[in-house]
Amino acid sequence: MFTGLIETIGTIRQAAGESPRRITVASSIPNEDVAIGDSVAIDGVCQTVVHRDSTGLTFEAATETLRRTTLGSLRVGDKVHLERALRLDGRLDGHLVMGHVDGVGKVTRLEQRQSALYVSVDAPKEVARLTVARGSIAMAGVSLTVTDVSGNVVTVALIPHTLIATRFGELRVGADVNLEADLLARYVERLLEGSETPGSLTEEWLKDKGFA
Repeated sequence: MFTGLIETIGTIRQAAGESPRRITVASSIPNEDVAIGDSVAIDGVCQTVVHRDSTGLTFEAATETLRRTTLGSLRVGDKVHLERALRLDGRLDGHLVMGHVDGVGKVTRLEQRQSALYVSVDAPKEVARLTVARGSIAMAGVSLTVTDVSGNVVTVALIPHTLIATRFGELRVGADVNLEADLLARYVERLLEGSETPGSLTEEWLKDKGFA
């Protein structure tokens, strides 16, 4: 589990193979602070460290991960967000992020409004339906507050600090980004499945319950 607060930006040193795809990332995270088997989120995708050396941390991405995320399109030299898994004795300053990407969205609009950059993303419908204004979403592993949802288009506002602390300062229209819906929204949807539809107050329902 993660917070969506990026620790550092890494650089892809190796991205080879298909199943699994071996990915090596160089970063400022000290090797001694990461053990084999530890979980690290790469652009919001939870991956397991399988090797570490002076060139960086190495992961192996499975076929399903490559299909559902942007890891399959990574190339040497690409920049990625990195975050180590949340410690139970640490602070939760973002929101709970599982590192299980729900889908890939495409940036459709970038609009500068005063000091904030508003980013609109065409999200998969399974992500959009779980997203609400003023709710949370993880975009490329970054915890963000949603400003607007219109159909399948989700918009967030990036403050200057976020643009500096992440690679979003280089974001371009047409870019693909990993998206993870808010964990709470997932559970609420599951709880509502099979329940009576909210607002279904009809004459038939009243008669059935003995009110009419």
